Amino acid sequence: MNTQEVANRLVELCRKGENMQALKELYADNVVSREMPGAPNAVVTGKDAVTKKSQDWYATVEEFHGGEVSEPTVAENHFSCKMKMDCTFKGQGRMQIEELAIYNVNNGKIIEEQFFYSMPS
Repeated sequence: MNTQEVANRLVELCRKGENMQALKELYADNVVSREMPGAPNAVVTGKDAVTKKSQDWYATVEEFHGGEVSEPTVAENHFSCKMKMDCTFKGQGRMQIEELAIYNVNNGKIIEEQFFYSMPS
């Protein structure tokens, strides 16, 4: 798959709530995932570790109320999309999250993802 095809497939799966399938299908074994500095698991390396990070995040969600994923913007081997989520977190209440996700693709697989969002004060 080229970068546009990877981007389209990721957006398709995320819109269906199949984020873990996207990870399994589209991510390289040596993928690097970057969150904002100071966030838990700010840098995680390897598909298994990124999968665990995602599972741990989903375990904090009490209820998922909805979300949106924009169309991807592709530039050579990178793409970005805006993601919005409306979740109730265990012990924290309901929150609306908006983030910019940037992905790097090589040989038809996502080799790096980085998320940008506002950190709580």
